[in-house]
Amino acid sequence: MTANAIRVIVADDQQVTREGLVALLGLIDGVEVVGSAADGRQVLDLITAVTCDVVLMDLRMPVLDGTRATKRLRAEHPEVAVVVLTTYSDDESISAALRAGALGYLTKDTGRGEIEAALRAAVTGQSTFNAPVSRRLVAALTEPSGPPSTEGEHAARSPEPPAGLTAREGEVLALIAAGLSNAEIAGELFIGEATVKSHINNAFSKIGARHRAEAVRYAYEHGLTRN
Repeated sequence: MTANAIRVIVADDQQVTREGLVALLGLIDGVEVVGSAADGRQVLDLITAVTCDVVLMDLRMPVLDGTRATKRLRAEHPEVAVVVLTTYSDDESISAALRAGALGYLTKDTGRGEIEAALRAAVTGQSTFNAPVSRRLVAALTEPSGPPSTEGEHAARSPEPPAGLTAREGEVLALIAAGLSNAEIAGELFIGEATVKSHINNAFSKIGARHRAEAVRYAYEHGLTRN
């Protein structure tokens, strides 16, 4: 194992799933499983005994569930990232996990490659959502009538953004929270990618975000993902 390997704790209350994930992660070069836990309390106990970069966290667990464990973990050990891996992709579960501080959110039909990508993104402070989760996030931003025909119409439907953000900057933050890349945001809003980058830089400066993960949390905390 290399010195710069990503050190991971696996948390899942189902033993078969937990052991399967440990075995799967053991096949990935540059990833080292340093422990496993059956509930959130065990995660918090284990994190004090080992050096960990990322916790791969289930949500529905006894004693202390994944959402509450994530919130505690981020408060007490902010250097450790959390990537959720769960069966559930409903709006409430996704929103609660991201508000708690999770950087990534994957469902259990995710393949090894996506899990590996999420772990590598998490250690650099980047957010990752797999397709089912991204669809739910995008659905929260899109009215049944479909995409707007002009930039002005799209902006008119946006919530009033806080912190001195313009309507367009609020929209860009919302789409970042939905997991869209700069190119995808440009296509969604019918603007150039350079303009997207400018909006991102301005928005990050206003809200004090250092990277996209902090922007995702800000968007959820301030209701920018709601219609």
